[in-house]
Amino acid sequence: MRNATGWVSWALAALAVWVLGFELHNAGAVTLPDPLFGKLPSQVMQIACTALLLTRGFAGERRERRAWLAIGAGMALWTAGDLYWTLILYDLEEITIPSPADFGYLLAVPCLFSGLVLLARARLRGVPRTLWLDGAVAALAAGAVSAAAVVGRVTRDVTGTAPEVLTNLAYPVGDLALLAVVVGTVALARWRLDRTWLLLGLGVLAFWVADSLYLVTNANGTYDSGSWFDAGWNLAYLLWAAAAWAPQRAAAEVTDGGDLRVVVMPLLFALVSLGLLSGAAMSGVNPLAAILATASVLAVFGRLVLAYRLNTDLLTASRHDALTDTLTGLGNRRRLTRDLEAGLAQATAADPLVLVLFDLDGFKHYNDTYGHPAGDALLIRLGSALEAVIAGRGRAYRMGGDEFCALLDGRGDDATRLGRLAARALQAHGEGFTVGCSFGAVELPIEAATSEDALRIADQRMYAHKRGSRVSVERQSTDVLLRVLAERSPDLEGHTHQVAALAAAVAERLGLPADEVRDVHSAAELHDVGKVAIPDDILAKPSALDDEEWEFMRRHTLIGARIVAAAPALDRVAPLVRSSHERWDGGGYPDGLAGEQIPLGARIVAVCDAFDAMTSDRPYSPGMPPTDALTELRRCAGTQFDPEVVDAFVVAWAQAGLSARAAA
Repeated sequence: MRNATGWVSWALAALAVWVLGFELHNAGAVTLPDPLFGKLPSQVMQIACTALLLTRGFAGERRERRAWLAIGAGMALWTAGDLYWTLILYDLEEITIPSPADFGYLLAVPCLFSGLVLLARARLRGVPRTLWLDGAVAALAAGAVSAAAVVGRVTRDVTGTAPEVLTNLAYPVGDLALLAVVVGTVALARWRLDRTWLLLGLGVLAFWVADSLYLVTNANGTYDSGSWFDAGWNLAYLLWAAAAWAPQRAAAEVTDGGDLRVVVMPLLFALVSLGLLSGAAMSGVNPLAAILATASVLAVFGRLVLAYRLNTDLLTASRHDALTDTLTGLGNRRRLTRDLEAGLAQATAADPLVLVLFDLDGFKHYNDTYGHPAGDALLIRLGSALEAVIAGRGRAYRMGGDEFCALLDGRGDDATRLGRLAARALQAHGEGFTVGCSFGAVELPIEAATSEDALRIADQRMYAHKRGSRVSVERQSTDVLLRVLAERSPDLEGHTHQVAALAAAVAERLGLPADEVRDVHSAAELHDVGKVAIPDDILAKPSALDDEEWEFMRRHTLIGARIVAAAPALDRVAPLVRSSHERWDGGGYPDGLAGEQIPLGARIVAVCDAFDAMTSDRPYSPGMPPTDALTELRRCAGTQFDPEVVDAFVVAWAQAGLSARAAA
């Protein structure tokens, strides 16, 4: 709802001026014309304020509509009671209590109370249990103060029949309830007052002061019409109407903690309650005040107990989160380290533990193909399967990424067998993908006495297993593709084997690790696999190719890279196949890469492929002697070929056995 603007602002301003004039006139400070500032215009002001409240209910936002309608209905009942008092009862010498006016006044309280509660619900969401207790502490303490200040004096001084006493007592008790709900709501909002609740609270306070002083002075016979506190009733109307049209906050999520007031305010109200209890012990505060004060103190104790429980739960949850993988719910690396150290302290040769590390094979291809959400879902499913398989034998962990771990009871089983059993859970197959895992197992304390040694040995064994598995799968995939290429173009079979042997020798000469040498060898074997999609009349043409035919031929590296990438075990080989016809000076294809932008393995394949092509017979030209081919490589070093690779090739060729290997 927007701020009170336009006619609402003018109406509130006019009513404020009238209330000020009325109270000054009523107190005798100024003399103003009775038609405008007499008793009856006071009811006109009340009707106007009630209309503003009801208008706010009908025209306001849906979530607060019922609250303001209830408050407006309460003010309408109060106004009706006041009209009856002014028009019917004011000049009577004797009034029967309770009168119809009392019914209007008192029936207003439940409406106002329900309206305040509905408004609090509309503006506060997710209130913690501790703040509910804070609200109870504040409400009870405020009620205790009200009871001590007013209710006791009313019950002591008011005389008459039981209905008369109960009616008079209902006023301060009703105000007590309204005051308590306002103070309690402010406590629920973590003691942050917005303008609406400030105005509502001041309005309730004005009612409370006016009602309380009226009852006390009327009970002891000192009340005079026009007393200063009579202004409280009119002021309350004005404040509540202004509250209805004050700028409002959106419904807020309320949290506990982070504010000193959340701790200080309940303690202050507890001190107030303790003061009242002390007064009750020394001077006899009325029982209602003592009961409310006692309840307030007990609520503070309940709040402290609840806060302790919440802090304990929070600490437990934070410890759990610190030791738990957020994706799978398994233990994380920190949990594994803690459990491993605790297990090593108790493990013996007769009662061993088995630590198994797992690394998924093919998961990167699955993740890249189907997307990260699907990859996360697969990790969750595999983690649950691992946990279920080893249930009763140990605990499962996720180390991060696609690495899992298990800490198992090793009695009666060897480490490798347990590793295989658990590894079966970390497998998934589907159309277009296969995910398996490599593992490494270590038996504790027989093979390792510390957690660091255990993790190191298991990690080494896992990667040894991965290398062995990868070589096997890679070799199988490569052999299948080579068989297809040989069936399609038998003359390429010898060429690919010779280029691969040359490329592996050069890669070794350049000092590449064994894994990279193997990748270069595979790329050299498969660099022409894309030619299975090239027509025979282009591949076997006895003369030089024209421009259009060359353009078609150059596509074979892209086709080959796509074919190779379809095999997960060859995912590192595909980029080398794609770039095997790039040039050092950037004039190659398909991407026009230059210099070190070209993968080193592809640069090696390019040199070896060119050398074998120059020394082999072709349909359109005979092969040249190796010495002439070496000279041509040196001439093109720095333009077509990487000079460093050419130098390594020349040295490797000169070494004994390379020429024989190439010819084998």
